[in-house]
Amino acid sequence: MKLLEAIVQVLKEAREPLHLYDITERLLNRGLWHTAGKTPADTVGARLYTDIKTNGGASPFIKVAPQTFALREVENADSSGKTPAPGAAPERTTPSAGAGLSFADSAQRVLEASGNKTPMHYREITQTALKNGWLKTNGKTPEATMYAQIITDIKRRQGRGEQPRFVQLGHGQIALSQWNGHGLTAQIEQHNQRVRKALREKLMAMTAAEFEDLISILLAEMGFEDVEVTKVSGDGGIDVRGTLMIAGAIRLKMAVQAKKWSLKHHVQAPVVQQVRGSLGAHEQGLIITTSDFSSGAIKEAIQPNKAPIALINGKQLVLLLMEYNIGVQYSIQKLFDMNEDWLPMKSTEK
Repeated sequence: MKLLEAIVQVLKEAREPLHLYDITERLLNRGLWHTAGKTPADTVGARLYTDIKTNGGASPFIKVAPQTFALREVENADSSGKTPAPGAAPERTTPSAGAGLSFADSAQRVLEASGNKTPMHYREITQTALKNGWLKTNGKTPEATMYAQIITDIKRRQGRGEQPRFVQLGHGQIALSQWNGHGLTAQIEQHNQRVRKALREKLMAMTAAEFEDLISILLAEMGFEDVEVTKVSGDGGIDVRGTLMIAGAIRLKMAVQAKKWSLKHHVQAPVVQQVRGSLGAHEQGLIITTSDFSSGAIKEAIQPNKAPIALINGKQLVLLLMEYNIGVQYSIQKLFDMNEDWLPMKSTEK
């Protein structure tokens, strides 16, 4: 099955928008697509962005939020008329009802449904998810995949300075971090919240030129090549240009506008239109702001038959800076726990 055909199948079965990571996970776990590449999500994203830009309204796909896609026919048939909130998280933290959830989402649903805040073994989590129809997989080792996906989810969120949704307790036992309202985990999260707030305040204290330089550094860390800050032009025009290399073969030219605006000053639709009008040949647009985007700007960014414009708001920007260790320091401390299985049992002999 071709990659785009496989993506259509995944989105049809989901009947809801999926983040890029969720799409990739389902493709691989169900054997709908195979790749030897080290960055499969980047490949999937590149194919989706390219298809949308090349085919416009004829593309079966539509981008509904940052790195989140849906089928155009499903989205148009949605009678709710709701638009995803700006700054939606890269991974869903509250799985919706229905079958075919990702491994991590189904694990969260199982633990939440238990109702007693008791850790469960990953094997029990997997079997419960399969029994209830929340997880569907053709893999031969779903339990091993479940454990690997939970660990991956924990590491990904830790790398971004976010509180992981799972806690690994040893011996295969998994709990939800939301159950820990106090203790070391809660203290770490409170500390990281303060760091995120302080980092955002630092961004607001920068000059426009300093902010543009920071964005160029972030893009370079994210894998962009030929990153160049254009001449300082205030709030107009393109501020940074670069080329994103994917799997060493796909080149995506990006034109970036950086908006250092106050939290109350949301980016409006005319700014999106301005960026689209400033795009060069074969370029895609990206707007990065310290504030947020209005609903009109979000709708304008995904207009059919027009070049899509990616949006990164202030919250997402801070998380990206932390993920790539820009403006922060990532420290690792050793935390020791008792290994009760190793300790010898007390003798009962008299």
